[in-house]
Amino acid sequence: MYQRCKAYNIPCKQIGKLVVARENQRSYIEALHSKSLSLKPPKYSTHDVTPILSTKLLSKEETREMEPDLSEDIVASLWCPMTGIVDSHAFMESLEKDIQESEGAELVYATKVVRVDAYKKSGKVDIVPDTEAAEEGWVVQASSEGEETFSVLARNLINASGLGSTMVLNSILPNEQRIPMYYARGSYASYHGPGLSNVNHLIYPCPQTRPNKHALESLGSHLTLDLHGKIRFGPDIEWLNPPNLESTGNEEDGDFWMKQLIPDDSRLQEMHEAVTSYLPKVILEGLQPDYCGVRTKLRPPGGGFHDFLIRKDYPSIEAEWNRSGAMISMLGIESPGLTASLAIAELVVEDILKKEKI
Repeated sequence: MYQRCKAYNIPCKQIGKLVVARENQRSYIEALHSKSLSLKPPKYSTHDVTPILSTKLLSKEETREMEPDLSEDIVASLWCPMTGIVDSHAFMESLEKDIQESEGAELVYATKVVRVDAYKKSGKVDIVPDTEAAEEGWVVQASSEGEETFSVLARNLINASGLGSTMVLNSILPNEQRIPMYYARGSYASYHGPGLSNVNHLIYPCPQTRPNKHALESLGSHLTLDLHGKIRFGPDIEWLNPPNLESTGNEEDGDFWMKQLIPDDSRLQEMHEAVTSYLPKVILEGLQPDYCGVRTKLRPPGGGFHDFLIRKDYPSIEAEWNRSGAMISMLGIESPGLTASLAIAELVVEDILKKEKI
């Protein structure tokens, strides 16, 4: 990510992160530290390799020297100097430019995928008239504003449709194999007030900071900074009960999701309680609703943590045997999906697609 930012002049800043811990949370940051030391590049020839993610355990005094407004109950922290912040819009624009300048590439805007079907050699697919491909793959039907529905026949299909990724995959699976879908709303609040003197780093509480059912389901209401120095806290977690996602064209369904993106002050009190567990001088009156979003979950409330899931499906058993025609779905990818996006893309291309018969 840093290399790309430098190459494309994308605004970013390496400011580092502190994961702060109370006495009963030492084991958590110690485990994170051990894990960071064990991470190695995917390909290395010797056992003596510098860890790719350097972290350091800090004492109470070292932690408070970096952020003096932390609670006296914070007795240690994990320092991750490589953490940074980035202009996400400029980053996305750089990717868009890459596609536009690639040979044979095309971007289609304001377009909705309405159906995905497996294309098998056993017979023609009616929705792609006069088409008989030599290989199996996928037929994608899409609809653009003011245009007729069109179809695309693809050998490989990458399903990276965010909140819709699971729904797209479920559309090709038998009922008994479909993956349950769960969604949670996360709100951020900006902060202007006392209790934060010259804060310079991202500050994360341990997931167990508050003994509630959301432990390990969310990173907690952490302190974030943007490139202009604006302070925000968030996101919290609020489980949603959405309408039937299998239905289409229901205007009320669209209204439900749009309402989730409107920030309000209903979460400020709870967020303030979470924040003051590690920054006790932050005042409720200084918090203001800022923005919110929806993230997809692979486990229900109380189900705990689940990492990214990248899954392959094939149009037929024969195609799977031949390792040809894979549909690759990115499921449940929330934070840090943006930070990890280039690595995810590399994994899909180098470790999956290049091993397929393409």
